[in-house]
Amino acid sequence: MDKTTSLHDAIAKYVRPGMTIALEGFGHLVPVAAAHEIIRQRIQGLTLARMSGELFIDQLLAGECLDKIIISFMGNSSAGSLQEVRRRVEKQYPRSLEIEEYSHGGLVARYLAGASKLPFMPTKSYRGSDMVVGHEGIREVIDPFTGESFYAVAPLNPDVSIIHAQRADRHGNVQAWGILGMQQEVAFAGRKVIVTVEEIVDDEVIRSDPNRTIVPATIVDAVVEVPWGSFPSSVQGYYSRDDAFIRQWAELARDHDQIVEWLDTNIHATASYAEWVALQEPQRWRELAVTPQYSQPVNYGSR
Repeated sequence: MDKTTSLHDAIAKYVRPGMTIALEGFGHLVPVAAAHEIIRQRIQGLTLARMSGELFIDQLLAGECLDKIIISFMGNSSAGSLQEVRRRVEKQYPRSLEIEEYSHGGLVARYLAGASKLPFMPTKSYRGSDMVVGHEGIREVIDPFTGESFYAVAPLNPDVSIIHAQRADRHGNVQAWGILGMQQEVAFAGRKVIVTVEEIVDDEVIRSDPNRTIVPATIVDAVVEVPWGSFPSSVQGYYSRDDAFIRQWAELARDHDQIVEWLDTNIHATASYAEWVALQEPQRWRELAVTPQYSQPVNYGSR
């Protein structure tokens, strides 16, 4: 079944106001283009689940798309704070933001429980931590075999899980390599799954290296080709991270009105992410391009 579609149509069909969405990829393979399309379509009232902070959280907030964040690390990578998040937490400006915080281990456990369709997941992540005090999402449980005390977290099943990867076929068999986060677990936990990729490839390319498939087509609802879809984060084998852009954002984001102006110019004034990419100076893309370095092929054998 051909599940290829446009980014506009995938977001318009599956992401609705008030939903919980997961946009995952841990510093690499980050689905930035999908976040931009949510802003472009002005979808509001969302809860965002995410393991780590990325500047697109500032952008989603300034676009008034988010009411709540479920997260285990908040920051603008190596460039300091996410300033829009900070304003809303410290000053409730322009309005407040609800944050549900976990440790990395705790949020991983939530995704694992969701992917496994389990009622909860035990974890040792919170031993000795005061994060459990008053936290409705973390409960103490007793090991039925040893009587030992643990903490447990509830499953997280996003209404829509969105991930980015290097390539997929038209059916939605997704292949990724390099640093991986929780993309596989997040995809299995999601009630609907949208995948953006750098390129759609022939079925035979996927079949020639099946062990590189991290998400099978059976759980994917839409697959979208979006070159440069993770910018300014990196994609192994395609482009490197744009640290200069990330540092510039850290300064720009100190002023809420500047973020809104950036969104108006770069997202709302463009019809698509592809149009925004085309409007950038070609030198930017040339500087981020990487030199090919191929791994050695493996022998699957044949008869």
